[in-house]
Amino acid sequence: MPKFAANLTMLWNEIDFLDRFEKAAKAGFTGVEYLFPYAYPAEQLKEKLEKNGLTQALHNLPAGDWAGGERGLAVLPDRVGEFQDSVGKAIDYAKVLGTQTLNVLVGLTPKDVPAEKVHETLVSNLKFAAAELKKAGIPFVAEAINTRDIPGFHLTGTKQSMALFDEVGADDIFLQYDIYHMQIMEGDLTPTLRALMPRIKHIQLADNPGRGEPGTGEINYPFVLKAIDDAGYTGWVGAEYKPKTTTDAGLGWLDTYR
Repeated sequence: MPKFAANLTMLWNEIDFLDRFEKAAKAGFTGVEYLFPYAYPAEQLKEKLEKNGLTQALHNLPAGDWAGGERGLAVLPDRVGEFQDSVGKAIDYAKVLGTQTLNVLVGLTPKDVPAEKVHETLVSNLKFAAAELKKAGIPFVAEAINTRDIPGFHLTGTKQSMALFDEVGADDIFLQYDIYHMQIMEGDLTPTLRALMPRIKHIQLADNPGRGEPGTGEINYPFVLKAIDDAGYTGWVGAEYKPKTTTDAGLGWLDTYR
């Protein structure tokens, strides 16, 4: 049976972030994930996790000026030092929180930079991150994102991701497979999941269209989740969706797995 982590960036947005941990636990989630922990002291977040019996399944490396539209640093040749610092900051938080996996959002492809330079920067940055995270004993994932929601995002599909990881050549870099993003970009979900399962370390879900909870769109989630289970996946599945009404009203999909 899949282990579900509530994405606290997306769910229960009507209440304060720190109050969402309790809501997740009461809803039956055993883990949480969210984009970034860095606005809060790590010890404060650790207290929330421990008080509610939750595991920190995943969070992202710092991704630059998120409010200003940045979506990651790894592809930016003029920000290599900042990227390296962000790896250290993420590790510091992960050690306190017991984070199971760290994700890097590679960023938007920079304009007016030769493609070769962008690629060289990305490979070098991922090699650095993989080495640092291996020393810290923390698995490392990168995520492909659809170009409709984030136009210009550099990593957009599984084939591109696998080729990139092969070039990086590290044995501790894996794919974060987001079912919603890959339904938009590729489809063919269950064969792809089965084929790539040895290289997947974290999965996220939302339905399509609309990025709502399972059961609100075209994806046959009972079928997909059973296929994930049958493939032997034992990691976390992050509920990273936008509730159609309230979070609590849309949690019926979870009843089968609680």
